[in-house]
Amino acid sequence: MHCASCASIIERTVKKIDGVSDVSVNNGTEKAKISYDERLASHDVFNKKLEPLGYVLEMEMSDMHKEHTGINQSKQEKLKEVSEMRSSVFFALPLAGIGILIMAWEIFGKYSIVPAMPETIYEFFHHLLPIFATFIFATIGKPYVVGVYRFFRYGKANMDTLIGLGTSVAFLYSFIISAFDKILAPYVNVEYTYYDVTIVVITFIALGKYLEAKSKIKTGDAIEKLLGLQAKTALVVRNAKEIEIAIDQVVLGDIVIVKPGQKIPVDGVVVSGSSFVDESMLTGEPIPVEKSLNAQIVAGTINTSGTFNFKATKIGSETLLSHIIKMVEEAQGSKAPIQALADKISSIFVPVVLVLATLTFGAWLYFGIPVFGFAQALGFALTSFVGILVIACPCALGLATPTAIIVGVGKGAQNGILIKDAATLETLHKAGVIVVDKTGTITNGKPELSKIENKSDKTNDEILSILATLESRSEHPIAHAIVTYAKEKNIVLKNIEQFENIRGKGLQGIVANQKYFAGNTKILVDFNISFDAKHIDEETRQGKTPVILTDTKNVLAIVYVADQVKDEARETVASLHKLGKKVIMLTGDNKNTGEYIGGLVGIDEVIAEVMPEDKLRIVKELQSKGNVVAMAGDGVNDAPALAQADVGIAMGTGTDVAIDSAGITLLGGDIAKLTKAVKLSKMTMLGIKQNLFWAFIYNVVGIPLAGGLFYPILGWLLSPVFAGFAMAMSSVSVVSNSLRIKAKKL
Repeated sequence: MHCASCASIIERTVKKIDGVSDVSVNNGTEKAKISYDERLASHDVFNKKLEPLGYVLEMEMSDMHKEHTGINQSKQEKLKEVSEMRSSVFFALPLAGIGILIMAWEIFGKYSIVPAMPETIYEFFHHLLPIFATFIFATIGKPYVVGVYRFFRYGKANMDTLIGLGTSVAFLYSFIISAFDKILAPYVNVEYTYYDVTIVVITFIALGKYLEAKSKIKTGDAIEKLLGLQAKTALVVRNAKEIEIAIDQVVLGDIVIVKPGQKIPVDGVVVSGSSFVDESMLTGEPIPVEKSLNAQIVAGTINTSGTFNFKATKIGSETLLSHIIKMVEEAQGSKAPIQALADKISSIFVPVVLVLATLTFGAWLYFGIPVFGFAQALGFALTSFVGILVIACPCALGLATPTAIIVGVGKGAQNGILIKDAATLETLHKAGVIVVDKTGTITNGKPELSKIENKSDKTNDEILSILATLESRSEHPIAHAIVTYAKEKNIVLKNIEQFENIRGKGLQGIVANQKYFAGNTKILVDFNISFDAKHIDEETRQGKTPVILTDTKNVLAIVYVADQVKDEARETVASLHKLGKKVIMLTGDNKNTGEYIGGLVGIDEVIAEVMPEDKLRIVKELQSKGNVVAMAGDGVNDAPALAQADVGIAMGTGTDVAIDSAGITLLGGDIAKLTKAVKLSKMTMLGIKQNLFWAFIYNVVGIPLAGGLFYPILGWLLSPVFAGFAMAMSSVSVVSNSLRIKAKKL
């Protein structure tokens, strides 16, 4: 693919094929995403329609093959293509240099800046340039000639068509002048030919395409680095023996051995041994994390010290690393809403330019002949015609958005920020309100039991046994804190019957033939149990969360659990304020605890004691007031609100449901990445807008200049050579500007 028009042609062609329901083609990644009915359409059917137009659709290799080989095949092919382009360009550059020298000599000689070109030298070049031009035209100019053929054969025009038409006209006119100079001398100025234009324009365009292709490879570095994190082999225990196998041969349940310095091949759980693992590829944090019995480990991370064994729990495309790679690839290939304008313009751009160039040619002849005479008017008409076709290339326009998205998404992945699609990246910086969950987002999500108030005649151990038995069926972090404390105290858990999770309130179940309830103060209201809650208020004002254990008549005990605020939470909230964002915290916890935690970190507004459906309702209410809302959370109860928010942000330590519901995932659960994500969104969108500005300005200024609009007033007429250089540099400047995002600090 050469330009945005290519993407438009492919989309329109494939959409017309029976069985195709949707197609999206990305010029930046050179990938197509097609939804189709396999009974009506196939890979061969697509290529039968596309190959005559100059395109070949290749099916992407499977995830498993990608993991096994560890290489990006498409990049290898691209590198080979770029190498071939380099050879062609560097062979043509000396010929272009001679062409530029002759043009400059003629121009400067005309104004007596340098001595006029001697007749013998003029004659020598007069016969040499046609040979050079024919060679250039037949070698690196061949794709443009084919582009012209396809235009007349199939009616499809792209960048190659514009360049091909312009240079073909210049070459054929020059050839006719050279062949029939004596016959045409009375009618046209046979001293002027455009062989140099053909040579230099095609070389400049080829040079620009080479530099663009070389730069575009760098935009996809993130995927290559992620693929490079994958181990190629794994050391597993089979039949009591250690054997080394390819990672695609690892099966669930395999015991894998990891030695110091080795990459972890698949996801799993440590079953023996301990070590420190470098998880910087996930979290961005350079300090290795200790891993011991039952610790979760992730493919692609690196074992830094000891040896340990782990049980494989996720393999192949199910590993977190594979999920990350797939997510990054899909995001890089998706289109941001801002690209819609560029796509619309690109779809009609080439035909409009062809019409405009033809009208300009006619206008120069119609208005120019009475003023300048036929010979000079024809020269101006040809110069303008070729200049417009060459400078009006939609390449930069087509690359403006996707290259910035590719770099932005890649930079996010390298910083532990996974972005699901380009639309999410575009929307995030517009969000004026950031809604955050408390547990696991503002706090560590690892609360600890800090106090037991026994209100019954039972012992503390009995109370803990009943409460931990109830809580053992819950996945909530507070439940884990109670169960963990009970296990540390060697408390024996009992059997439980008729367990039920009461949404937003607590738990109930029958333990030792007695019905018990555990939860917040709403439990007391539901079962008409009277209790003086003043003391609870005092504790909750210190950030403690109460869990009340009752039977059907009385409160038996109150257990207080405290969750520490994340070290980076206050700084993150302050940074969001500097970016002009309002921060609201939603929590199912009681009001006092919520306000205490909110006050510690500087939250603007705390809404406490909310049910899961309340979180969804509050997000909708904020949106109904005209706010663009981003929400960060980590639990199952956050999933509906994450899906409703304009941008859902999942903390990477949370549940799969939360991650699947979110548009952005912050790996490692580091809330500081929330600020980085907002900055990345702002940075990427600024890059896109700059790219679109430069892409448009080249054409807005270049087309009238090439067409001779300023000639009657200022005597300016853009040479096709400069038009070719400007066109080539427009694409290079857009890609280079996108690459600047890589270097910026988040």
